[in-house]
Amino acid sequence: MRLEIDGKYTDIRFSACHFIAGHHKCGRLHGHTYVVSLRLQGEVGKDGMVMDFVPLKKELRAIADGLDHRVLVPANSKKIIVAMGDEVFIKSDGKKYALPKEDVVLLPTEESSAEELCKVILDKLLDVMEFPPNVKEVEVGVHEELGQSAWASKKLGGKR
Repeated sequence: MRLEIDGKYTDIRFSACHFIAGHHKCGRLHGHTYVVSLRLQGEVGKDGMVMDFVPLKKELRAIADGLDHRVLVPANSKKIIVAMGDEVFIKSDGKKYALPKEDVVLLPTEESSAEELCKVILDKLLDVMEFPPNVKEVEVGVHEELGQSAWASKKLGGKR
């Protein structure tokens, strides 16, 4: 059985700025209103549900809120230089940026793409959410715009 939370209809979204270093168009600072969706695969439990929607939506919203109205910077990029001080200093493709720390989220990624972002959100959700044993797989989707999304999944079972 599949359970799905569609962020478009449940209002799980955030607006953020990013860039993809070295990309001819996306190398410029630009923003999106991202929508976050979730799918669970599993069996119906003793309570008649795969899992309760309420705590899932709460945690997804909290993750989205932490990214909202921020500049998303890939901390592990081999294409940019990031230096932390009172501000976050970034060098990329001959450009230099100085941003207030509170406006920046350093992602544990090499890029700030939708593909990397959905993996970050999935990992954060797995860190904070206790999934019942009947849930076998979790998928997180990040929609950059209508019709354009990336999905990451993790099979559950055994130790997490």
